[in-house]
Amino acid sequence: MKDTELALRLRDPEQRTSAFTELVEAYKEPLYWQIRRMVLAHDDADDVLQNTFLKAWTGIDNFRGEAKLSTWLFRIAYNETLNFLERRRQTTSLDDENASAIASSLQSGPYFDGDETEIQLQEAIASLPERQRLVFTLKYYEELKYEDISERLGTSVGALKASYHHAVKKISSWFHDLE
Repeated sequence: MKDTELALRLRDPEQRTSAFTELVEAYKEPLYWQIRRMVLAHDDADDVLQNTFLKAWTGIDNFRGEAKLSTWLFRIAYNETLNFLERRRQTTSLDDENASAIASSLQSGPYFDGDETEIQLQEAIASLPERQRLVFTLKYYEELKYEDISERLGTSVGALKASYHHAVKKISSWFHDLE
């Protein structure tokens, strides 16, 4: 179902519940992976995903339709992820020493089936600043165009290209240091 049709159904009180169920089914997996690549742990990603859908449900009347429904959802997920990371940062700090431990939580998740290189890549990604980590994962894993990422995150294409470039350089340097 197209976003515009679903958005119309979400505005109709009689169809809202069934339309929202369809919305959850259509977007739970891509939203989960966007969140998971930022928070790394499966349980944390599930919590943030649930908060994302709660916020979408309570805010559906505020959806103005200026952007696609999917863009609106991904922006909510992004903001919820940043809120979660900020709360976590206030209680812990992420540095190079514990990036490996955090990345290993990814491999212990039920959906991870990667090899040693993938584990190392996840460790390198975990060491990136949050913004670079998000831009890298959206470009590398989801293979989104910069224009699509820009729409999702509300950031200029130039800033995204710079973030991606810096992320790639840091990851490359991380792998070089392993040798």
